[in-house]
Amino acid sequence: MKKAAIFFATGYEEIEALTVVDLLRRAQIEAVCVSIDNEKSVTGSHKISVAMDAGIDEIDFDSFDILVCPGGMPGTRNLEACRKLTDNIQKFYDSGKLIAAICAAPSIFGHMGLLQGRKACIYPGMEAELTGAEVVYDQVVKADHVITSRGMGTAIAFGLEIVASLLDRETADKLGKTVVYF
Repeated sequence: MKKAAIFFATGYEEIEALTVVDLLRRAQIEAVCVSIDNEKSVTGSHKISVAMDAGIDEIDFDSFDILVCPGGMPGTRNLEACRKLTDNIQKFYDSGKLIAAICAAPSIFGHMGLLQGRKACIYPGMEAELTGAEVVYDQVVKADHVITSRGMGTAIAFGLEIVASLLDRETADKLGKTVVYF
């Protein structure tokens, strides 16, 4: 079974994080909600608290097929400040494993230099944060093993692209129809 880690930091964008978790679980992908501060629940930018499956110190990064960063503020800044997370994003990137970010969170990849020469997208007005990228305005962009998306309104497209990347496009399209996205 494929396995995804979705990272939660105080101030995350609830829809971006939970849509991904929901779609991955519907696709029979193990989606693990991970608190970067090891708390049992994390509160989002709209004051919705969600129970976590694990703290970052409890997980084995090598057991995951993808690392996912939701956006939101100050959630994105909190994710970027987590050295254990960014170190592992770098390791995944270097080994060709999937990494994904939505809304403001692609800025983390930009600041890390992971978008050089790649197409990428981000929340409107933050394009300058995609250092070295070819900025595009699609709902979601997959460039090799890096997936980026623009915001809350693109969360389903983002989640389905992750499903397609971990499993296959047919499964993602079928799921999209099941949830009345297509």
